[in-house]
Amino acid sequence: MSKVYSIKTVQFLPISLETAWDFFSSPANLKEITPNNLGFNIISKYHGDKMYGGQIIEYTVRPILNIPLYWMTEITQVEHLKYFVDVQRFGPYSLWHHQHHFKAVEGGVEMTDIVHYKLPFWFLGDIANSLFVKRQLKSIFDYRFTAVAKRF
Repeated sequence: MSKVYSIKTVQFLPISLETAWDFFSSPANLKEITPNNLGFNIISKYHGDKMYGGQIIEYTVRPILNIPLYWMTEITQVEHLKYFVDVQRFGPYSLWHHQHHFKAVEGGVEMTDIVHYKLPFWFLGDIANSLFVKRQLKSIFDYRFTAVAKRF
């Protein structure tokens, strides 16, 4: 059985909590903070403008050899101005649980992302994680960090 891995990033943003929430709780802004080489595209038609519990968002991504993969996430929990959680319902992972936390701090907002993920294919998933998945996820979050810092 493959392992469950986790990633945590923390970023300070010199903006108000309301501004941070408005940007990050809008599915339309996901593409702006996702590397172009992933071919990220929202394909759902009825996902709404802001995050809410029970919301389904469908995407295609091209993480390997430009092959399109279908990914569906559900926003399972939302506490306005504090956090929301997206969970993969269908897609490339056996488990994907992504927490987005927002906290007002002096001079701005502390934003924390915590991801727990598990790859399919037992020990082969662990090997894939060691060879490229962990590095690719780090690269995605590094890109996101830089894109968000430039925007705000």
